[in-house]
Amino acid sequence: MAKIVGVTANRDSEPHTRMASEALRIVAEDAGHSISIECQGPNGVTTPLSQDQIDSADLAILAIDQSIDQTRFEGLKTTITTTSAAIRKTEDILSDALKIAGFPAPNTRDSKQEEAVSTSESSKKRIVAVTSCPTGIAHTFMAADALKKKGAAEGYDIKVETQGSVGAKDQLTAEDIAAADLVIISADTHVDESRFAGKPIYRTSVGASVKDASAVIKAAFAEAETAAPAAAGSEGSMQSVAEAKAALQAKRSGPYKHLLTGVSYMLPVVVAGGLLIALSFVFGIEAFKEEGTLAAALMAIGGGAAFKLMVPVLAGFMAYSIADRPGLTPGLIGGLLAVNLGAGFLGGILAGFLAGYVALWLKDNIKLPSSLEGLMPILILPLLSTAIVGLLMVYVIGEPVRYINESLTAMLQSMGQTNAVLLGLVLGAMMAFDMGGPVNKAAYAFSVGLLTSDTFAPMAAVMAAGMTPPLGLALATVVAKNRFTDDEREAGKAAAVLGLSFITEGAIPYAAKDPLRVIPSIMIGSAVTGALSMFFAAGLRAPHGGAFVLAIPNAVSNLPMYILSIVIGTLITTALLIALKRPINEAAVPAE
Repeated sequence: MAKIVGVTANRDSEPHTRMASEALRIVAEDAGHSISIECQGPNGVTTPLSQDQIDSADLAILAIDQSIDQTRFEGLKTTITTTSAAIRKTEDILSDALKIAGFPAPNTRDSKQEEAVSTSESSKKRIVAVTSCPTGIAHTFMAADALKKKGAAEGYDIKVETQGSVGAKDQLTAEDIAAADLVIISADTHVDESRFAGKPIYRTSVGASVKDASAVIKAAFAEAETAAPAAAGSEGSMQSVAEAKAALQAKRSGPYKHLLTGVSYMLPVVVAGGLLIALSFVFGIEAFKEEGTLAAALMAIGGGAAFKLMVPVLAGFMAYSIADRPGLTPGLIGGLLAVNLGAGFLGGILAGFLAGYVALWLKDNIKLPSSLEGLMPILILPLLSTAIVGLLMVYVIGEPVRYINESLTAMLQSMGQTNAVLLGLVLGAMMAFDMGGPVNKAAYAFSVGLLTSDTFAPMAAVMAAGMTPPLGLALATVVAKNRFTDDEREAGKAAAVLGLSFITEGAIPYAAKDPLRVIPSIMIGSAVTGALSMFFAAGLRAPHGGAFVLAIPNAVSNLPMYILSIVIGTLITTALLIALKRPINEAAVPAE
């Protein structure tokens, strides 16, 4: 067993610092080594290493994105890497560090085990996977990390591609896919599966992989469906592949998944636009009305451009999820028509579904000679699908949906206090129910859609309710230390930062470990927060930003009471956790 000391450091990102520390600690301890790690993040140094710890150590691992004082590690075998590498390639980094220090690599078997198990590369089952969630932030990478760690621990050769908000990372090559025995698609959004033709594919949600990656891998080997192989040669065989792919997609996908795909592409547009609008209010709530000013420019970018793109992007990528590329053109145009006709967010959703299914039907049913097939994607499908969707939006759908949209907006804006509180209660509970999952995203998408009609109260309730779960847990780890392990108390610091940043996923590790006590506690706290926010008539003009957007003048209406709502919800969450969770030493003693 090796004694390891380490430092993780990123002055700009507390989550990166904490996640790198946690990844190194888990992998090292699972391999039977002891490890002590110092974290140097934006909030300063935590769990500092003593000189005695360093002097007694066998090796050091420095996962750092900044310069630090390394003189105290002189004389130790030291491995230097980045926090990102420590999160994504933890086993490799630990293995290299141990080899440098003269220790065997983690999970090293004795010679008899080696002979019995035969761990040569050729005998390992190979898995490739893709993870993707609607926001492309926390769940995407948590699912990937869980699959990689469990896959490697169970003896599989696994590579995971993450399709996050900043694009695809660790992309699978043609060679990776060709060598794979199994494909796992762990996603809540549309993933293009055409490159996996001929491979056994297992489809699940990102949440399933985060909660129990081992069960997902076992189910994948047992239940994977083989996609139709990509046959070369005849035109007829290629057509059968396309039809099989469409059939598989229809089987695995539902309307809600298509909606989440649209929402995932829409969110960056909404966040950028909303924050720019909020920044324009720094100069005064009506300063943007004066032409030529910076406030007017910010409003033109955020409200005049980004918010006008919001609904077309939603509709376009919903249609893309249904019909792949042929759905994108009619979806974008149908979404823009929904904006121009006053049908708003609801009209955009209908336009997205309509465009997707129309394009899919046309693609599957129009048969052309091979000499004319090149016209399908660039002329025939865009022209026909756009004409059909556009005419239906103008003459059939637009006016009724505009009326519904205006009626809903008027109802919300004139809502009595009792009904407003009930709405806030429901939205708050939804935000905490699955902490970034589909129910959470449904509440968020509903509130974002109302921003375009100048209805700001639901957005305020949703953001406040999304902040309290990790904040309440973080506070509980401080005031009730005996109910949490050392690791949970340490993770509470990262949860506090995530909560302040409106990243509800910071509560997931605690909920996964103790769902029956944690989930009711955070749901009640979030429900009260949402209800209080609506009761105080707080409004939020920016769709994201957490505590940091509160500093923007005029971005939040009734700011003092809004902050009070968050504080009360956090305290209720903490109190319930203290009441429901038993002290660890008590919980460990069996009942008489």
